[in-house]
Amino acid sequence: MNEDQLKSLAKEIRQDIFHMISNKGGGHYGGSLSSVEILVSLYHSAMLPNDRFILSKAHAGAALYSVLASKKIIDKNLLKTYCQEGSVLGVHPESDLLPQIEFSSGSLGHGLSFSIGLALGFRKQEKPNNVYCLIGDGESQEGSVWEAALFASHHKLSNIIAITDYNKKQASGLVDDILGLEILAEKWIAFGWNVLEVDGHSFKELCSSISFANKNKDKPTMIIANTVKGKGITYLENSETCHHTKFSEEQNNIALQELL
Repeated sequence: MNEDQLKSLAKEIRQDIFHMISNKGGGHYGGSLSSVEILVSLYHSAMLPNDRFILSKAHAGAALYSVLASKKIIDKNLLKTYCQEGSVLGVHPESDLLPQIEFSSGSLGHGLSFSIGLALGFRKQEKPNNVYCLIGDGESQEGSVWEAALFASHHKLSNIIAITDYNKKQASGLVDDILGLEILAEKWIAFGWNVLEVDGHSFKELCSSISFANKNKDKPTMIIANTVKGKGITYLENSETCHHTKFSEEQNNIALQELL
């Protein structure tokens, strides 16, 4: 896909996210909307058939489901069942409900460790597979993330490419106010990773950084993607309620117009 096609698809993904969560009666709009370009870049530009993806920041499940449908990995009609009684599409993706999901996430701080285990396994089997993992910034306050970072660096696992959706907000407020991460890039460098910092809504920067990671096989790579939580809906962008919210009918109508 070229850049214009990727942008058009991102617009469709945001519309899907809005309809899925609105039909549920509210939910995790913010982190789903902030991660759209990251997921579209991975699934429609970067990932090869044997590569694996782990969504560690599981509250972006709606975004992942829509992207999987866009790749025809799951049936698009399933999106209408999101979080309905008996649906295989829960708020957090579950591998026992949906086989196309590699790892049941939701307990934050575990996805990166699982991804690194996969990467180590592929290397031991001499397989060329890459493992991509999307983590959150609030999630990055977990000690398990940094233990995983040390392990990957120690074993020089260049087939793990992690991305931080750095939207600067978490469930209960600003990341900087709760447990600051700055300077995040320097932390990952100190832990022995290649680090690239990009605009997380720029397909050009995202695709270029992933390409760089695939060509530099000396150590694991962290891509810090600076994003806007609630991207695409003015009312939500960086608002106090952007992590998890419910819209009024008037707000719904405004959001729909903005997403068209």
